[in-house]
Amino acid sequence: MQGTQLKKLEAELWRAADQLRANSKLTASEYSMPVLGLIFLRHAYNRFQKVKIEVELTLPTHPQRGMRALTKKDFEEQNSMFLPPEAQFDYLVALPESADIGEAIDNAMKLIEDEYDNLKGVLPKNFSIFSKDLLRELLRIFNKEVLQKAEGDLFGKIYEYFLGKFAMTGAQEGGEFFTPMSLVQTIVNVIEPDHGIVFDPACGSAGMFVQTGYFIESEGLKPAEKVTFYGQEKAELNTKLAKMNLTVHGLEGNIQEGNTFYEDKHNLVGGADFVMANPPFNVDGVDKAKDTVKKDPRLLLDGKVHLPKNDNANYLWIQYFYNYLKPTGRAGFVMASSASDAGHSEKDIREKLVKTGAVDVMMAIGNNFFYTRSLPCTLWFFDRAKEQDPIQSDKVLMLDARKIYRKVTSKVNDFSPEQLQNLICIVNLYRGNTNKFTATVNSYLETSAALAKETAKATIELQKQFQKVHKAVSDFATQYAQENAEASAFADALNLEDIASVYEQQNKLIDDANKAIANSDVLENIAHYCKALRKPQDKLIKQLLDVIATSVKEYQFGKNKAWKDLNLKEQLDQLKALQQQLSGNPDEGEPGLLHETDYFWKQAHWLQSRFPDGVYTDVEGLCKVVNQQEIEAKDWSLSPGRYVGVDTATDDDFDYEERLNEIHIELTGLNEEAVAWANAIAENYKELAI
Repeated sequence: MQGTQLKKLEAELWRAADQLRANSKLTASEYSMPVLGLIFLRHAYNRFQKVKIEVELTLPTHPQRGMRALTKKDFEEQNSMFLPPEAQFDYLVALPESADIGEAIDNAMKLIEDEYDNLKGVLPKNFSIFSKDLLRELLRIFNKEVLQKAEGDLFGKIYEYFLGKFAMTGAQEGGEFFTPMSLVQTIVNVIEPDHGIVFDPACGSAGMFVQTGYFIESEGLKPAEKVTFYGQEKAELNTKLAKMNLTVHGLEGNIQEGNTFYEDKHNLVGGADFVMANPPFNVDGVDKAKDTVKKDPRLLLDGKVHLPKNDNANYLWIQYFYNYLKPTGRAGFVMASSASDAGHSEKDIREKLVKTGAVDVMMAIGNNFFYTRSLPCTLWFFDRAKEQDPIQSDKVLMLDARKIYRKVTSKVNDFSPEQLQNLICIVNLYRGNTNKFTATVNSYLETSAALAKETAKATIELQKQFQKVHKAVSDFATQYAQENAEASAFADALNLEDIASVYEQQNKLIDDANKAIANSDVLENIAHYCKALRKPQDKLIKQLLDVIATSVKEYQFGKNKAWKDLNLKEQLDQLKALQQQLSGNPDEGEPGLLHETDYFWKQAHWLQSRFPDGVYTDVEGLCKVVNQQEIEAKDWSLSPGRYVGVDTATDDDFDYEERLNEIHIELTGLNEEAVAWANAIAENYKELAI
């Protein structure tokens, strides 16, 4: 399924799910689990159906007794859940009007839990609180053909989308169960968790494990054969979400409920190959007088337990992550930016951590990456294998990514897939691996070259279609004006002033794009043509459409047989479709070929202009490799911004048009907030009878 189709499906499903809240007056946390439960059920049934067909093809058949009956073992051997008949989605959809649908869904969840101990008490079973009509409508929507045919990866993406939406609507205080996918993907791609024990002691909805699964699959391997997932989570709801999330993605993990400050459910000190986490920031109130805290082996540095004196748990978490690692282990975690420069006892702990040599990469992230808080954060990365290398142990990569982001809404930013890959390329260059950089640049250039050819083809078609429509309308206008002198303005208006220059630009683009190869210099010209052409081309088409629309209205062409014979609607629809293919659909957030061709060249240029020799080098305002002496000189600060400096060079890559679009998104969000506040004030006035 294409990304655009997926977005439309997600939006439709969200509107359907939001009916639960709108029609039941429930809070987000109360209706999130039932919705996720239905997605879980739909996915489980899809997988069940697919495996059932595959297994039946191989089942032995007896001459008298016929085909052997399917068993639970048949499904589990294919990594699928076995669903009893009354827990199957089709059974629920086909229930008669008189049936108690809420009770039937509750029963389906109970039957699944009876089959699987790891899901005992996990699945939602409160569907009876919703009206029958509402539940039937939800089942109908979740039974659409596109979902019946959906594979696991699609369901995983839908599941993640819903987790994010519930976080945005405040399903959990502080949005603790959901870490934005951009940050999770960054952590996974930096530490590369491809073997052994993967642990998250603040696992929320298990997003770290899901992205690890994707990462391992992208390497052509099976997660179940390479890693073992261990998670711990304080909140009961989040523990359930984590178990459901793993199951819906076809992954297995040992998720335990417990307060990580006082309980270490898995006893993994020194035993984890990889640690990933997004712990709650700046937690206060941890009881440090407890023996379990005062003697906690997870807080050992230099053979001593180090308790930060201030009432803030950030440096408890940071020490946990370090001490959970094996001598060769890697960790990646999200932390409040303030922790990078914290003073007093926290600075002492940070100094000791730096001196171990394990601190590997520090990455500053800008505002608005979280749905529930706007403050910036920092990603910390440990690599304990560095401790044994006298040269590497003295190096830390400081990477300031605060200016790198894509605006999703007025309140939410993320990394585009390419921005993420560019950051990972920098980390790989720092580690001496140039293959990732070379492959990524080549991929961008090849993509841009392929898109350039597609752009040329569409531009040729658009030019032909425009000329065809323009000629047909011009011929009609000339003839009509001869018979109706007052219509001479119509013919004159069709002498579009920019037509020659647009044709010239189109022809340049077509000529170069048809010769396009994955070469940065050749593609640079094409990228510039693409950017320069879009607005004049759109303006020219709009002028033609405006002239036609105005004239039809003014001269009443709807009654004119010769005009009807032109059959323009079909011709104009084709022209608009070609224009949309090239220019995109801003209202739907769909980029066109002109933008995409330019965009992928820009990504290659972004990397090549900063690392022209394909090897790591410090880049002002972006990245710098520092040693422990330099860190000590800055009071053991681990804040990248204090090291990389400020980029004073002119940024040729700055896209003013894109920034204007971002400002438009921000203004839209502010306007929406203003309307909401105005409505709230009006309601308050009504209540006060003013």
